[in-house]
Amino acid sequence: MILAMNSSSVDPLQQYETQLEVTKKSFKMVFGLPSFDKGTFQTSDEDVKDLEILYRDILNLFEDTILILVSKDLYKLQILKEMTMWMSEDSLYQQERVMVIISRVLRFASRKVREHTSIDAPCLGVLAAELSLLCSHADASVTQQASLGMYYLLCIAKHQSADSQRDNPTKQYEHGNHCFLTSDSEFRPEVLQQDKTKLAQCIGQSLSPSLLTDFMLHLLMKLSTSDQETASKAATVLKLTLKYHAQKVTRVCQMVDTIYKQLKENSSHFMKDILLEVVTLLAQMLPKGVVFQLMYYPVPADNALMLMWQAVGSEPQVAPQVLKEILLVLKDKPWEVEDTMQEGRCFILDVTNMMPLAASQALCMLLPMGSYKKTVAQFFPEILMALMFQLLYISQLRVQPQDRPIYAREGLRILLNCSGLQEVDTALKQKYCWSHICQTYYYQDGVNLIARTLCEYNFPQFPETLYYLHKILVQGPRRSEEHIIIVIFFIKILDKFFKDPLPELFLVLLRNWINDSNPEISKLSLQKITSMAPVVHKIENVRSLLTSILDAFGSKDETVVTQALLTLRRLVDKLDKVNYSSLCTGIASSYFHLMDHCSGNVRSLAIRHLAELIKGVSQHTSTLKHVLGGFAPFILCLEDRDTRVVSACKHTLAICDSQLEWSISTLFKEENYNFELVVLSICNNLLLSHESCITYLTCDALGFLGSSQVHLRRAAVILLGYLAELGGHLLFRDEIEVLIEATERMLQDEDSQVQELAEITHDLLKKIAHRPRSTTIKHAFQRLFKFSYTKEMKHLYNWQGTTWTVLNREEKEDQQPLYLPLDPPPASDL
Repeated sequence: MILAMNSSSVDPLQQYETQLEVTKKSFKMVFGLPSFDKGTFQTSDEDVKDLEILYRDILNLFEDTILILVSKDLYKLQILKEMTMWMSEDSLYQQERVMVIISRVLRFASRKVREHTSIDAPCLGVLAAELSLLCSHADASVTQQASLGMYYLLCIAKHQSADSQRDNPTKQYEHGNHCFLTSDSEFRPEVLQQDKTKLAQCIGQSLSPSLLTDFMLHLLMKLSTSDQETASKAATVLKLTLKYHAQKVTRVCQMVDTIYKQLKENSSHFMKDILLEVVTLLAQMLPKGVVFQLMYYPVPADNALMLMWQAVGSEPQVAPQVLKEILLVLKDKPWEVEDTMQEGRCFILDVTNMMPLAASQALCMLLPMGSYKKTVAQFFPEILMALMFQLLYISQLRVQPQDRPIYAREGLRILLNCSGLQEVDTALKQKYCWSHICQTYYYQDGVNLIARTLCEYNFPQFPETLYYLHKILVQGPRRSEEHIIIVIFFIKILDKFFKDPLPELFLVLLRNWINDSNPEISKLSLQKITSMAPVVHKIENVRSLLTSILDAFGSKDETVVTQALLTLRRLVDKLDKVNYSSLCTGIASSYFHLMDHCSGNVRSLAIRHLAELIKGVSQHTSTLKHVLGGFAPFILCLEDRDTRVVSACKHTLAICDSQLEWSISTLFKEENYNFELVVLSICNNLLLSHESCITYLTCDALGFLGSSQVHLRRAAVILLGYLAELGGHLLFRDEIEVLIEATERMLQDEDSQVQELAEITHDLLKKIAHRPRSTTIKHAFQRLFKFSYTKEMKHLYNWQGTTWTVLNREEKEDQQPLYLPLDPPPASDL
């Protein structure tokens, strides 16, 4: 019946299953017969002899049938594997007879494989596992046949591995100086029977990685058998094989999962000990696969999982590799998804990515272990920052912290306690840091507090932590939220342990962070640089540092610009005169650019700092000329709607009055203040002392005609009018044409007051354009004799700030002239 089904016209899988079913029935009938020992049958010796002959013929027929099947297809060696398992189901089966057939078929197959270039025998791993147990059978005859069968199986496996080696030369497995089996003498049947260590070594050398994994998985399943003797044998062979060949295992996760499931089934203490020993051996040789599989299980951990983590942590030799794998997982974020089962908008943790939480949980179990003490000290900075990042991710989740254990927080506390920093943990607890650290609004303050507290207690891990922080800072970009945590820790450590000017190695980082995309990082860097003001003269390449601060004036964040202004002021106050004077022009230009800033606080601060700069360069004529050349934005700020800005402008003009002897302080009294008067006075003073500034002022004023702020456009039109009237003789004709075109565009401005002001300025420029260019001699005379030169001029606009009136031609003619000499005019004229 079996051979009749061996037809090529039948589906191979269906054919094999049917053949296996018939073979199993035949097996149970053939090997279930009693033995022919004396006294078994009540019949004559002659009849017994006939029965023995008949039974031998039946066994021969069974054996021949298996041989024919295997000769056609080596895949059907699978039947031998099934026979070993059928044999173990009932001790009444004639096991020696079964083993004789198995060994004979394997001997036949070991010769048959020489005829094949490739072999398909996936059952060899499981069959080897069964034979390895039978090599320790109580019956010596069974043991002998099992050892003989193992010998032939290893020959087949050796040939199969040789084929695989030829097909995949890059995947050869080597153990020391040996490749596969070293010599036939090492796995002779008698050796395999007597020496379990040699048996395990030979099996590991002979079987391919896939078959060896099958071998180990089958032995793992044998550990859960009710027969403790069999379980003990399986444990012995499994541990020996893992000891020498664990690195060949290809399905570590499957092995770990098998152990986990067996531990969950309330195994006996004997079984648990064996299973945990296997975990330890796997972790020693394949820590990556073991650790990743353990972190795959749900959080919180059950008893089985905790036992497995303890087994992993029992070996200090693999602690570095284990921690590296855990730290790798901690780089990821836990995810959350919307819970569609709940009413309303509710979020839960995504079960597909719980590994970061599992990694934090693993640290809570591993860090306190004595075997990890040395490694924890070595990895302190990495663990510290990894847990800080996890706390950040948790604070960003919409899932409430009270809905789950916060393993990252507990892991951080355990890290402090097992690193000799119990006082730090206590201090943070007293400051309620631990109870609020996972709240989004508090997290950054909590990071500051942790870093500051570590420094206050002079944590001994400072050098390693600083080195690690510097290392990850220079490695490249990270997530923005992670970067700020690193910067906070880095700067706090620098504040504590570096009092003198920072080495260029660290200073370059601060300089780069000034213009970081994250405003918090920019401010932290600027604040740190501010603290270095007393020793700024000792800083190498201070010009580069100040240039980076000036670049921060272009930040879109108001607080960054404000901090940059304050930092710059603190540094230049302590700067030597040589460097200061060489940078003044650039600093003043940056101040002027800020006078068009959208923030009134920034504008007022820039103007007040400009006053300090003028005070510092008042005796340096060339530098002062460049500073005053950019005065246009400052003049326009006199019309600012923010009282802080106007107050700062008056303060700065008061400095000009005292340092440059402009004599305009009386114009700032409330009863005398008039924007036109102040503009006229400034222009006259600049014309007489720094006439070349008029051209620069004109160019800058032109730029403000396109300002988005109406009051600046109005003031710019007025300033252009007075500059043209007073200094028109300094302008070329084509420059005047440019001014005329610019004011023509302002006639279409959306603000009606700007239009009317522009009309006056436009008419004035046209008159100047037609005026004969004969004022050069007068101007040269004025430049030669810088005495009290009086410029008689009538009001051009009669601008009164928020209210103004355009004078008609008759009113202009009747108006008294305005005298604005360098020295104050007589009171009667005012």
